[in-house]
Amino acid sequence: MTILRDKLYIGGRWVAPAGSGLIDVIDPSDASVYARIPEGAPADAEAAIAAAQAAFDAWSRLPAAGRADCIERVAAGLEARRDELAAAIAHEVGMPLKMAGRFQVAGPVGSWKHYAKLAREFQWEERVGNSLVVREPIGVVGAITPWNFPLNQISLKVAPALAAGCTVVLKPSEVAPINAFILADVIAEAGLPAGVFNLVTGYGPVVGEVLASDPRVDMVSFTGSTRAGRRVAELAAATVKKVALELGGKSAAVILDDADLAAAVKGTVSNCLLNSGQTCSAHTRMIVPRAKLAQAAELAAAAAASFKVGAAFADDSKLGPLVSDVQRERVVGYIRRGIAEGAKLVAGGPDAAPAGSGFFVAPTVLVVEDRKATVAQEEIFGPVLVILPHDGDEDAIALANDSIYGLGGGVWAGSDEHALAVARRIRSGQIDINGAPWNPRAPFGGFRQSGLGRENGVYGLEEFLEYKAIQLPQKA
Repeated sequence: MTILRDKLYIGGRWVAPAGSGLIDVIDPSDASVYARIPEGAPADAEAAIAAAQAAFDAWSRLPAAGRADCIERVAAGLEARRDELAAAIAHEVGMPLKMAGRFQVAGPVGSWKHYAKLAREFQWEERVGNSLVVREPIGVVGAITPWNFPLNQISLKVAPALAAGCTVVLKPSEVAPINAFILADVIAEAGLPAGVFNLVTGYGPVVGEVLASDPRVDMVSFTGSTRAGRRVAELAAATVKKVALELGGKSAAVILDDADLAAAVKGTVSNCLLNSGQTCSAHTRMIVPRAKLAQAAELAAAAAASFKVGAAFADDSKLGPLVSDVQRERVVGYIRRGIAEGAKLVAGGPDAAPAGSGFFVAPTVLVVEDRKATVAQEEIFGPVLVILPHDGDEDAIALANDSIYGLGGGVWAGSDEHALAVARRIRSGQIDINGAPWNPRAPFGGFRQSGLGRENGVYGLEEFLEYKAIQLPQKA
């Protein structure tokens, strides 16, 4: 049965949108219509901004402990609906159900709990000489979020913004919005004051552009493509509002000559293929010693072949579909272009996906000698690993840095000390050493065209705060 969510959450109420248009949400496993949501209009975004502006003064003056209580209730509500959220995201994004629960839901629940705790522990003011330096909320925040890790990216914006004392208007991706409606239900049940959180669905050029340009919005936090991020920054510049951008990536996994090649290749392939390669920080370039290129390609092909492609609700699926037919065609087009430009296909390929109505692409491995080739430079956002040879540490570092992006990356070496020395020279926001695990409390964000600002942990909270210096009279 198709889900119908035909109202928007504005000013603490579910209200009818200004227009009558609906947007179909497609299940990528079988191309069926999973849900329909409102096609929000500029008037809806403007109403939500007005509600957030009206709620800001009282919410920002509520003691941090009171805001923490509200955030904890949201965390508990999300926890109670974990299975529902995992199923919704599996339908929307196509990630296999068991993985959706682990990667798409557990992290966001943890983020809400963390920001409740942080709101209580954070040092909101300090004395510096005769000044009282105060951290205050920036104001009304417009949050524009993507489809690939939808609830995670929503939570990394909304939870710290609320903890900081900001009010929020959320514009989730129209491709994967049902998890945001569930969050809005939870927030309503948690009893947050009217207008503190508002949800408006619709298309980016309509709703998103209002959030980026409206002078009543003090900050816009955007996650998505670099192209769209440039547009957000352009619109925001007119009112000199703060902009946080988490954009694209072409992250490199650098395998040095003394590394455990088998472990490094296996770890890189797993990282690359998470969420069917639809991860902005995925390690999609594997840079290997030239003398070990053939062996690395063989290992990568075997690792890729172990990922069973299938529907999100199939018990044996390890790699779900891409999110849409448009995305599938885009990725297949890159694979064809790579082969046309001279890449060697060692696994998968444009025609290797299983038959069916879903938007499937087989995990694909390409060996590329030309480091300026399209597939070596541009973000593909699909299950495609590009292997490039290097001629020693200096060449590997130069190759890793030969990108307009700088979001993630990894270094594999025979010792952590060797890997760390190389990692220090790679211009990227996060580097994993010898397969080190993800740290949700460390700052996440990029260099260069991968964006501005940081999410996660205390760093994510600080993005939504301003400094105020209050000069105090000096006692005689």
